Amino acid sequence: MAADKAGEQGAEKHEDSANCSGISDHEKELSRSALQAFTAGNYEACLQHLGELKEINKDDYKVILNSAVAEFYKSDQTTTDLLKQTLNQLRNEVHSAIDEIDSLDDVENSMLYYNQAVILYYLRQHMEAISIGEKLYQFIEPFSRRICLKTPRSSPQIPSGPFTPHRREEKFAHAVCFLLVDLYLLTFQTEKALHLLVVLEKMILQGHSNNKNGKNNETNSNANNREPFAQRGDGGVHVEAAKSKIHQYKVRAYIQMKSLKACKREIKSVMNTSGNSAPSLFLKSNFEYLRGNYRKAVKLLNSSNIAEYPGFMKTGECVRCMFWNNLGCIHFAMGKHNLGLFYFKKALQENDNTCAQLPSSNTDPGKKFSSRPMCTLLTNKRYELLYNCGIQLLHIGRPLAAFEYLIEAVQVYHSNPRLWLRLAECCIAANKGVSVSTSEQETKGLPSKKGIVQSIVGQGYHRKIVLASQSVQNLLYNDGESSAIPVASMEFAAICLRNALLLLPEDQFDAKQENGSKTSSQTGNTDSGGESSEVCSNKSHEGDKFIPAPPSSPLKRQEVENLRCSVLACSAYVGLALGDNLMALNHAEKLLQQPRLSGSLKFLGHLYAAEALISLDRISDAITHLNPENVTDVSLGVSSNEQEQGSDKGENEPMESVGKQMPQCYPSSVTSARTMMLFNLGSAYCLRSEYDKARKCLHQAASMIHPKEIPPEAILLAVYLELQNGNTQLALQIIKRNQLLPSIRMMSDLRKKPLFQTMHQPMQPIQMPAFTAVQRK
Repeated sequence: MAADKAGEQGAEKHEDSANCSGISDHEKELSRSALQAFTAGNYEACLQHLGELKEINKDDYKVILNSAVAEFYKSDQTTTDLLKQTLNQLRNEVHSAIDEIDSLDDVENSMLYYNQAVILYYLRQHMEAISIGEKLYQFIEPFSRRICLKTPRSSPQIPSGPFTPHRREEKFAHAVCFLLVDLYLLTFQTEKALHLLVVLEKMILQGHSNNKNGKNNETNSNANNREPFAQRGDGGVHVEAAKSKIHQYKVRAYIQMKSLKACKREIKSVMNTSGNSAPSLFLKSNFEYLRGNYRKAVKLLNSSNIAEYPGFMKTGECVRCMFWNNLGCIHFAMGKHNLGLFYFKKALQENDNTCAQLPSSNTDPGKKFSSRPMCTLLTNKRYELLYNCGIQLLHIGRPLAAFEYLIEAVQVYHSNPRLWLRLAECCIAANKGVSVSTSEQETKGLPSKKGIVQSIVGQGYHRKIVLASQSVQNLLYNDGESSAIPVASMEFAAICLRNALLLLPEDQFDAKQENGSKTSSQTGNTDSGGESSEVCSNKSHEGDKFIPAPPSSPLKRQEVENLRCSVLACSAYVGLALGDNLMALNHAEKLLQQPRLSGSLKFLGHLYAAEALISLDRISDAITHLNPENVTDVSLGVSSNEQEQGSDKGENEPMESVGKQMPQCYPSSVTSARTMMLFNLGSAYCLRSEYDKARKCLHQAASMIHPKEIPPEAILLAVYLELQNGNTQLALQIIKRNQLLPSIRMMSDLRKKPLFQTMHQPMQPIQMPAFTAVQRK
């Protein structure tokens, strides 16, 4: 897109300079011939004419720039490094820094910076390209206003033939605006993109209307202008193409803003102007995906004829890779994670096959971007696809495989705090505590006593039951190795969570929000026509954007707060697993101090804080956290209204169900959460030898839930209490029946049977069951 505009804008510069004073007729003819040869694609002839011009005037840097652009196109746009080097040298020769760009007095000088911005765009250096583009827009903004208010005379595309200075300035304004719109959308600055699109639409539509009014005047011109006029007759086609392009950009912007009503209107315009082309169908599929109509989104993708789309060597985009990736995203939203993973791997395979077809990169460090077309520098989407595959694998329950994908993606997206959290979750899921493996229990024939009986030793009179005294942590520690080595261990999880916390801003919400709102209000005050009110109505989105999180959209204020809560909860859990109780307590207390905390994380915060305090022998403080009244809500997050800020789904918009729901990682109700609190409270009372209070907690908890839902740690605690009271037979019955409290009939039978009295022997110390806490996946 931008490369073609850069070449044509650069190669035509000398045509206008021919009108300047002090230039001979021979130079005028050479510059005109060079431009015509360039627009016709005859770059060899263009270079010959430019070479003659260079011999006449060796100090004219514009001739050198045009020669570099012509050489670039002659090589099929493969000499990117050489063009970049030439532009840097020319910038140093004209002694014009980017900070001094406001002092430029004509379009020719700004062409140099526009070409540099195009190269930065393809090198993915978006912020540098935006800084240059915004300086250029400040220079052309008065001209764009003049175009909108007066009588422009050109179409948006560049026909071949001579051009007046006015028409060339108009085309340059179009090129800068389109480049900035692309950059704003890539960096999720949708408000600025929409403002520029409104300006562009006025420039193009009003210019085309004025061209129609001036048609009779051009008809009466002399015969020498017949060829340019015939080419200008195709202006209507170029205007329609530009209108379709503007509508597509608007759809992308509204999709980023989740503004469905505005997006629906623009989708109709795109389909009317572009028909059933692959870009329009992809955009409409994205729109249906955003609405929740996943089946319709899949149908639209399947109906797109991607075989007719130009190859990636011309466009720089692998459409088949995009097709499989979009299918993976849709099935991920439907809850079909295995099928989504299949499509993501297909996209990854297609991306690798496409990259293998590209010419090998030059080994020379100074020419690493050469030997292939400049547009193909944006073809490789490997790391975005690795990110998608890793997230999908994490949902499937394959944390080790997800870790391998995400650890490769974080090498590029190391500034994304959410990605560091996902890596930590992979480590936690791979090392979560287990009691006794299911296969071992089935082998021992004890499926009903999972987590209580660890093994059975001996037979008959010598038969012994070995209880699971504590949860067995299957931690993958790095023996003798640095914790910073990327291994799915809890130590590396602690490093990942520390990175995530460091990337999240601290105590800067108000200042950032005020700055963002001020910027949005300034943007909204600009005269942008009939759509200004709609753009301004969503200006809060620009202020909400907080920190970048590539390849995802930037994190808004509420998302940053939610992410910090999740990171603190995981940090507390990891601290407990590593035995760093002070750090775990610190993170748990910070978690409970967060202003907008979900009910589930508040529940975990109290549990983790209590467990850390018990390990620090601060039982009284732990009992305060274990008060069942602390649990009033166990929701997993903020309400749907808060999550969908900015989306304006209509009342009659169809919405399908999300499909399979995620497995519940927390208690499903307040009652079950309070039951868990009571079980842990009983363990805390046991540590203070308050066995009567502990038994009351067990009785109260058992009466609140179904017997089958009682955790094994609670049964072990009941066994411990009975052994402390000397009720060995009752403790054995609890183990055999796998019940927290035996039935009344069984207890009465035990009282009737005489117990065999043995010689008193000192009781062996009994290890208390490990303190129970809900583990977070």
